[in-house]
Amino acid sequence: MRDVSKFYGNIKALEGVSLEVHPGEITCVLGDNGAGKSTLIKIIAGLHQHDTGGFAIDGEEARLGSPREALDRGIATVYQDLAVVPLMPVWRNFFLGSEPTKGRGPFKRLDVAHMRRTTHSELLRMGIDLRDVDQPIGTLSGGERQCVAIARAVYFGAKVLVLDEPTAALGVKQSGVVLKYVAAARDAGLGVVLITHNPHHAYLVGNRFVLLKRGTMAGSHTKEQLELDELIRQMAGGSELEQLSHELERAPSPHLGGGITG
Repeated sequence: MRDVSKFYGNIKALEGVSLEVHPGEITCVLGDNGAGKSTLIKIIAGLHQHDTGGFAIDGEEARLGSPREALDRGIATVYQDLAVVPLMPVWRNFFLGSEPTKGRGPFKRLDVAHMRRTTHSELLRMGIDLRDVDQPIGTLSGGERQCVAIARAVYFGAKVLVLDEPTAALGVKQSGVVLKYVAAARDAGLGVVLITHNPHHAYLVGNRFVLLKRGTMAGSHTKEQLELDELIRQMAGGSELEQLSHELERAPSPHLGGGITG
């Protein structure tokens, strides 16, 4: 993406944002709420189209008209609120909307054995040893559900995997599990876009970092160009945070009056 902008009427959602995604690398997009991360995801996923700037896939200019078109071009997006059916088995969710069948005509039916077997083997290939793919996906932890979604995208031929805040609602241990499978997707040759507001998670797995602030780029770096401390400083606002620190130091201590008399 080169100098991409998106406007909703008079509202500037994104302005002049550039982004590179390469096979076998993780590009992290960092920013607070309202920074423009959601708009960026929607453009990459084909939900919205950019107004100005360039968007190229494999060197060819693109203007995606729908999420299906994005999928056909190899771009899979896994949203924070995963689109799963909690009471359905893991294997059914893995193939949801793309169920293989066997037989013909009136004898056509779902190939359940193939779906069970494939789900188990694909999860195992990503390092997820799920004992029972018949269990409802709602019984899995949030981290495990994220991992199933990642394995599904890899299986269905994604070249680019966009992950929307995959660790936002998870604890430290589950976040570590998800980051491990994000790295596995990278090692499988996918280009990964990791949307996050957590610089620690980003620095653990990222190769490139794009910082957004109020719809504009606040920075773009490779891992070789900055240390974690500098990423945290930029993410936190840098000079703004220092200014706030000085203001807080100068702020007079609130004077509390005497006790309540009865």
